[in-house]
Amino acid sequence: MFLSQEADQFQLPVNETGFTREELEELLSFLESNEPVSPNSGSEGSTRAVYSPDERKKRRMKSNRESARRSRWRKRMHLENITDEVNRLSVENQQLKNRLSTVINQYHIVWRENEQLRSESEALWAKLLDLYWTLATMQSR
Repeated sequence: MFLSQEADQFQLPVNETGFTREELEELLSFLESNEPVSPNSGSEGSTRAVYSPDERKKRRMKSNRESARRSRWRKRMHLENITDEVNRLSVENQQLKNRLSTVINQYHIVWRENEQLRSESEALWAKLLDLYWTLATMQSR
């Protein structure tokens, strides 16, 4: 009676801990017993229940199915995390490409302005040299 009530309370932790309902019931029954725990509780001298080969096979198959289910869940979560990361990085990559395009456009604008200013500077230097030449020739006469 206590065991079934306790097992019903463990519906959510079963999934979180990875233990099956039967394993939790076995653990609870073991904890409720007043028998001392031996260091070799998994060996033949323990108070563990003895199962027939068919029962062991069924329990092992059930345990394997549960393990495979948890493995598939972990794999699905990992895939979702990677997919989220890919999507986040794709958005970030597109933002960086847009920013780079803007910077390149600004660079071209500044480069053209710089070329125009360089050309104007050369023309002004040429005029200035011409004025100096004209002034020098006027003073030498």
